[in-house]
Amino acid sequence: MNRNKLRPGKWLFYFICAVVLLFLILPIFVIIPISFSSEKFLQFPPKGFSLQWYAEFFEKPVWISATILSFKIAILTMIFATILGTLASLSMVRGNFMGKKIIYGALLSPLIMPFIIVAVSLYYFFSKIHLIGSMWSLVLAHTVLALPFVVVNVTATLQGLDITFERAAMSLGANRFVTFMKVTFPLIRPGVISGALFAFITSFDEVVIAIFLSGSNAVTLPKQMWDGIRVSINPTISAVASLLIVFSILLLGSAEILRRYSAKKISG
Repeated sequence: MNRNKLRPGKWLFYFICAVVLLFLILPIFVIIPISFSSEKFLQFPPKGFSLQWYAEFFEKPVWISATILSFKIAILTMIFATILGTLASLSMVRGNFMGKKIIYGALLSPLIMPFIIVAVSLYYFFSKIHLIGSMWSLVLAHTVLALPFVVVNVTATLQGLDITFERAAMSLGANRFVTFMKVTFPLIRPGVISGALFAFITSFDEVVIAIFLSGSNAVTLPKQMWDGIRVSINPTISAVASLLIVFSILLLGSAEILRRYSAKKISG
């Protein structure tokens, strides 16, 4: 009888979830068809099929240079955020010191802080040291944004790791560094890689901070898309967006596979 009373609420919950997912996914089903349009302006539904906008993306140097720069920044961000995030996670999980919860909250604060506030703050900071328009200003800024994703993933993996493995290694004469490299890191590697992928995606797709810090010398792909929308609206934007959607789905799918593999490996 209780089940029958709960059944309408259960179906209502599923319906609301389906509506929310449809609302989030629907723009994708609009962008992708437009990218194959033969028209010179954004139009849905497209009247004809053409690959000219994908060809324009790969043929124009301004798009290629922005893409290459985005990959460079994202890779450097991924490296820095992964190293710093892994070290921070180790200290948070294995360390016992005063103010640990406050430091952990500070590490995760970029997740809840509005990007526009972070962007304005970083703009004033980097303008003082004359780094506006530099690739390294974007790398440092994106590292701040990507760090929490690494910390969350690695911390979750470390908390599920049995500490007796590390104690056994140290009891046999291994120091902390050797224990980490030979025992801890192989066990938490999937979590580290998963955090690194999230850091890469965070940097590669970020546009708000890029608008403030890129200037005219360090234009990333999202910034170039923003400029393209302001100057000339044509289906090249939708072609680039479609490529980014597919790329992000592949990376997020890889991160999810690694997360499940990590959970299975630790529990096993």
